Amino acid sequence: MKIAVIGAGAIGGYLGARLALAGNEVTFIARGANLEAINKNGFKLIEEDGSEHVALSARATLTTAEAGPQDVVLLALKAHQVGGLAAEVPKLFGPDTAVVTLQNGIPWWYFYKHGGELAGRSVQSVDPDGSIARHIPDERVIGCVVYPASELVAPGVVKVIEGNRFSLGEPDGAETERVKKISDTFKQAGFKSPVLTDIRSEIWLKLWGNLSFNPISALTHATLVDICQFPPTRHVAAMMMTEAQTIAEKLGIKFRVSLEKRIAGAEGVGKHKTSMLQDVEAGRAIELEALVGSVLELGRLTQTPTPYIEAVYACAALLGKTLAESKGKLRVL
Repeated sequence: MKIAVIGAGAIGGYLGARLALAGNEVTFIARGANLEAINKNGFKLIEEDGSEHVALSARATLTTAEAGPQDVVLLALKAHQVGGLAAEVPKLFGPDTAVVTLQNGIPWWYFYKHGGELAGRSVQSVDPDGSIARHIPDERVIGCVVYPASELVAPGVVKVIEGNRFSLGEPDGAETERVKKISDTFKQAGFKSPVLTDIRSEIWLKLWGNLSFNPISALTHATLVDICQFPPTRHVAAMMMTEAQTIAEKLGIKFRVSLEKRIAGAEGVGKHKTSMLQDVEAGRAIELEALVGSVLELGRLTQTPTPYIEAVYACAALLGKTLAESKGKLRVL
């Protein structure tokens, strides 16, 4: 398959390198040192067991126009970065090109083929001006929930920390030929990639932890195990998750694990810094709207009180503002 990867970072690099090693024609849309390194040396993947593999066939371009039409586009940017590049994505489209969305949180297409009175509604916190939806038609979208952890350790070099599961699903739950073909392609590259008939429930299962642990971690500079083992923060996380569960269930979502089991799973990860805390420490913009702001929006739509989520969101939003105004120079001494 011809596959374009927009975002040659930790997850995009992991996917793209393995897919190229499996014989697919992979093009990364990259810039700067990443662009130069990939075209000069290929993409290096350091697996969980320490083995190293180099995808020499992978290439990189600065623009989507250079890459041309693809069979599949892997949108491997963070949610708040998608809007800035949405207008360039159509240059990768052929008649049947599918776009696999790899963002955490509630996606902009959430209500596409959702059913009920909210069907077709936009998620304004994620796509405030509608530009993403205008440039990436809903009918091209395939949802994906990302479970692995990996790290871009150098330009064109990704190290896998753990995991290889990328769950896929059509927004309407149909088991179409295109989603099965993408799943098979992922599996041939060594990934676990089940096709789900209810991708939204899987999105919520991951979001359930992200909406609480990420902002609490960013605000406190604490790891997952620290948050879970300190009773006050464990309580705040549990209350945020309870509010989110109420919203999700009003939208028809069914959770296949209990809240306590989800918290225990986070605790079991140990001294892990969430992605939002890593962004704060690196001086990057935090992924707040897709993870927390969108849940507040859905809370308003379902008339669900969310006092705990609102309080944590307010503090994290101020942190994000301070981080932006200090140009990423914020430091805890």
